[in-house]
Amino acid sequence: MSQNKMRVIVLGAGMAGILATIKLKESGYDVVCYEKGDAVGGTWRENTYPGLHCDTPAHNYAYSFALNPEWSRYCAPGPEIHRYFEQTVDRFGVRELIRLNQEVVRCEYLNGQWEVETRSGLIDRATAVIAATGVLHHPVIPNLKGLESFAGSWFHTARWDHSVPLDGKRIGVIGNGATGVQVVSALVTRAKVKHFQRTPQWILPIPNAEYTEEQKAAFRANPQLLVDLKYDENYFRNVKRFTTAVADANSKEIAEIQQLCEQYLEASIVDPALRETLRPTYLAACKRLIYSPDYYNAIQHPNAELITDGIEQIEPRGVRTRDGKLHEVDVLALATGFDASRFMRPMQVRGRNGVSLDSFWAKRPTAYYAVSMPDFPNLFMLNGPTGPVGNFSLTEIAEFEWDYIAQLLAMLRSGRYREISVTPEAMAAYEERRIAKAKKTVFGSGCQSWYLDAEGIPSTWPWDHNAFEEAMRKPVLEDYELVAQPELVAQ
Repeated sequence: MSQNKMRVIVLGAGMAGILATIKLKESGYDVVCYEKGDAVGGTWRENTYPGLHCDTPAHNYAYSFALNPEWSRYCAPGPEIHRYFEQTVDRFGVRELIRLNQEVVRCEYLNGQWEVETRSGLIDRATAVIAATGVLHHPVIPNLKGLESFAGSWFHTARWDHSVPLDGKRIGVIGNGATGVQVVSALVTRAKVKHFQRTPQWILPIPNAEYTEEQKAAFRANPQLLVDLKYDENYFRNVKRFTTAVADANSKEIAEIQQLCEQYLEASIVDPALRETLRPTYLAACKRLIYSPDYYNAIQHPNAELITDGIEQIEPRGVRTRDGKLHEVDVLALATGFDASRFMRPMQVRGRNGVSLDSFWAKRPTAYYAVSMPDFPNLFMLNGPTGPVGNFSLTEIAEFEWDYIAQLLAMLRSGRYREISVTPEAMAAYEERRIAKAKKTVFGSGCQSWYLDAEGIPSTWPWDHNAFEEAMRKPVLEDYELVAQPELVAQ
């Protein structure tokens, strides 16, 4: 095998897939990236709803090797983030390696190689596959009786129809996670907004000041300023404090976050009845914390109405709640989230000896340190199941994971090994430790969220940030099945 021409296929051209494609090209691999959409950017391509922004500071969301002096705000708006990924693809010369509108429908390990087939019929083969398909890209459409009868326009927020006029309209927003909160905040000065809340959310404020032209000019003139922002000690101190907090539902750190959320609610909502309607009954961070500088102001705006009675059905003129009231609206926006259990699916993935991913994930999606699975040799995941997902930068997480995966790829590229995958024993031991710890995290403290699997077990990384950094520093090779090349075995 040529050391310079080992072929690697990347699945997905979102944040993690672009990262992998750039790094593989820089290291001299023969790389191609298949993307189901018509543009790069993943979630930032698909989500275009009003008010969209990242709740991670923009300078921390940027790649460490592609810092950006042009961010307009502390937390950048979605279109700006999408533009950043488009520009990064061109800056590092990988656009020609990305095949758009090529949805992979089959990924199968045959005769020592991965065979990939796209919906268009294209077939490709490679030694290794990097699955960077993301987590939140299959929208959930709730089973709302009568939805199809609605006479106005309705759509999921990840499929926003920009041809529908909003100004002066009556808009119903169903769902109050991060997306619902952002949409309500963005539209309340443009329209009458009815926000349908099933479960209240804990909210923390986040500053979102604009960067001045003088600041941006300074960033351009002195790149070290960007490095200082990227590795700001206060930011990382807060991230590590947060991950320590969520790892233990009884920690003093989670109690501090709880207190901050309660203080923000008390200080922000004037009407006592509304305040109690917005007060959750579960611990802060049990669900993904909402960071918003303006939702509490928005929901108190004269154009806003918070509705907490459950939805009975959708009718042609609007939403009828269980108290019998019909809430008339012109537009329905479903901020109802995504199926977080899909990852690569519905792609048909088969590993060694025909083992199917659907079978391996029959109980729950899982992977050893979010990267590898037994009997799926040379298939490695970025932001795969059981990895850290939360109120911090997934870009930073993906870079840690990439450094780990790069070490495994180098072992394949050396020609010494034909197959690398975690052993069943190491996988089972990891899952046993992870599940036991996950039950003690704040995610398992008694609320419903997309962090939970079908059995109610938190599916995220249950340890702190330092533990993840340490785990990604170097693979524990004793946990891997390393199959040598036949000629080396013969020797």
